[in-house]
Amino acid sequence: MKDADSKTTTDHSQIQRWVEIRGGSPAKVKGTESGDSALLRIEFRGGKKEDKLEKISWDDFFKIFEENGLTFLYQEKLKDGSESRFFKFISR
Repeated sequence: MKDADSKTTTDHSQIQRWVEIRGGSPAKVKGTESGDSALLRIEFRGGKKEDKLEKISWDDFFKIFEENGLTFLYQEKLKDGSESRFFKFISR
């Protein structure tokens, strides 16, 4: 599989490593709660700041991730070989 291909994982340490290498941190949309299908996001340093995002701990992030039966879809590299920040949360 090429690095430009999309991959999926539910492995917490792999997700955290991918996010942190790219300068990201776990977040959720403000006003959403875990029992309310919290909307998970990743906030990247230097990226567009969204007022609606609230930083959360990795523990809280993965609790919501598991409660909602999510899988992390991601890409390592773009076709030109540069680092990709493409990701999406999908249902298992």
